[in-house]
Amino acid sequence: MSTGVTFPNGFRAAGISAGLKPSGRPDLALLIGDPGTTAAGLFTTNAMAAAPVVLGRRRLADARGRAVLVNSGQANAGTGLRGLDDAAATSAAAAALLRVDPLDVLPCSTGVIGEPLHVTPMIEALPRLIDALAPDGGEGFERAIMTTDTVPKSATASAGGIRVGGAAKGVGMISPNLATMLTFLTTDARVATSDLRSLAEAELKPRFNDLSVDGCTSTNDTVLLFASGAAGGEPVTPDSAPWAALAAAVGEVADALVGQLIRDAEGGTRVLIAEIDGAADDGAARALARAVVDSPLVKTAAFGGDPNPGRILQAVGAADVDLDPAGVDVWIGDAHLVERGTIPPTYFADGALEADARRAMASEEFTIRVRVGDGPGRSRTFGCDLSYEYVRINGEYTT
Repeated sequence: MSTGVTFPNGFRAAGISAGLKPSGRPDLALLIGDPGTTAAGLFTTNAMAAAPVVLGRRRLADARGRAVLVNSGQANAGTGLRGLDDAAATSAAAAALLRVDPLDVLPCSTGVIGEPLHVTPMIEALPRLIDALAPDGGEGFERAIMTTDTVPKSATASAGGIRVGGAAKGVGMISPNLATMLTFLTTDARVATSDLRSLAEAELKPRFNDLSVDGCTSTNDTVLLFASGAAGGEPVTPDSAPWAALAAAVGEVADALVGQLIRDAEGGTRVLIAEIDGAADDGAARALARAVVDSPLVKTAAFGGDPNPGRILQAVGAADVDLDPAGVDVWIGDAHLVERGTIPPTYFADGALEADARRAMASEEFTIRVRVGDGPGRSRTFGCDLSYEYVRINGEYTT
């Protein structure tokens, strides 16, 4: 059965073990669309962007991109000119075997920063990887792109005869500005490159920028969207009837992947959602939401199930957003913990309000809602708690 990135028609995928990971687990993946496939992408804002990000940006800027070659184990970041040469060499080797232009193979990497790409085993494994390409290869692709993920992540949606699928990896070094995350979406709709870029900006960028595990923006964040055109029919354009249905399906797959990413966050035990309203504009609201979900004090309080409204006020006040303290209200679940900038005396006096908030925080997913005024700005950002296990995983990451 075709799942994930191979759910739409016109795509083949595979994933194998090439010996890039000491564990021997799958670590090399390939996805390719039919001739005529178009592509668009979003990338990290980190100034120390990895070599595959640099090459991917260049190739997509020239309207190239029909396939993506993904390795896990080495991030190929912090590797200088050698990293660029290695990414170019491995993608060119794959292109030669696929009989496509090297510029149409987009490289992606994830893993340890600074470790050089294992070029020889990658190239030696390519014939086996390409032989494994299949229209039902989505599951193998999902598993081969994983690093510290505990489960593969994929999603599908359909709309008016058009299919959309996707796969993602990433459970740490994730913060808005694309939240180390790699995400791949596919559709069998016919969409021109320029329109696909608009679709990615409108439907993917806001969703993946509202995700934060640890406040650390990766060097490798990449979100790619491919359209094979295998569904046939007229091109889907922003002014055509099928556009809304396609956009909704892309958004549905993106939402599902964001949910899976945050629920598999490194060491995470609870999903924390920050909802902001009343800000001057959406940008201010997003900054406030990020301040809440990225605060180590709020995150550790979430892990311990301790409402501690003072930590939330601290995070909101430190967000570098103009606001009136007397206009700030805070809720955890239905518990109204801060009223017009003041923690009610009853919070400390009888314990009932604190108990209500603790019950909300005991759930696997809970919401902190903050109203900062009467403005139109709103935001909703997904985060998680900060646990002992997160510290252990990242303390031992390269050992």
